[in-house]
Amino acid sequence: QVQLVESGGGLVQARGSLRLSCAASGRTFSNYAMGWFRQAPGKERNFVATISWTGGTTAYADSVKGRFTTSRDNAKNTVYLQMNSLKPEDTAVYYCAARSTRWISKRNDEYDYWGQGTQVTVSS
Repeated sequence: QVQLVESGGGLVQARGSLRLSCAASGRTFSNYAMGWFRQAPGKERNFVATISWTGGTTAYADSVKGRFTTSRDNAKNTVYLQMNSLKPEDTAVYYCAARSTRWISKRNDEYDYWGQGTQVTVSS
């Protein structure tokens, strides 16, 4: 089992920045690829970013490419999502997820463990 706890969400003005953190506990964190997803009210949960076990490979949704960056610190069992140039349409609950393999995926059905989510609200 892997337990995931997100933090760092909040209210920010458009064009501002936030950094989300996701702390993992349980099994060896470095064996897991990690992902970030988000869900706006009344909408499906959508892919945002993913990172491989070493951090050497990442992928992003087109809507956040160039604005968001994911990274990880395996010594701290933590993955991060740096969000810059935020837009009102980025408003959502953000979830981190772990999959029981070292390689990235954009599919939420390929992740095995999920955090509880953290709210990000971007005001215009």
